Amino acid sequence: MFFVSREFSFCYGHRLLGHPGKCRHPHGHNGRAVITLSMPELNENGMVVDFTDLKGTIGRWIDENLDHKMILSAADPLLPLLQSLGEPVFAIEENPTAETLAKLLFDAAGAEKIPVVRVEFWETPACRAVYEKE
Repeated sequence: MFFVSREFSFCYGHRLLGHPGKCRHPHGHNGRAVITLSMPELNENGMVVDFTDLKGTIGRWIDENLDHKMILSAADPLLPLLQSLGEPVFAIEENPTAETLAKLLFDAAGAEKIPVVRVEFWETPACRAVYEKE
């Protein structure tokens, strides 16, 4: 089995509904994701995938949907206000924790037909969440 990974970094804001600590307030992060792919055999060019193709697919998706956006739960009462002001927001069904963002990136890569098997997402340099294919 062959594995390759590509790293992506982006800035985003969020807040966590129901959180008892300071993360209940809007704040920002410099997120970093490592997306790992796997294939049993290499393609005709001797690759799992061309890294440039990853930048053009999942990298583009991150840039268009998450980078410099406020990522909020669809249930967040702040969401309609920010949308009405024309602010860049991205709504997800769950609380936008590091864990749910790792899964969001996994699912987005899969939707782009990328053979993703693992996403590691760092909310801060010291805090990481992982989502893997079962």
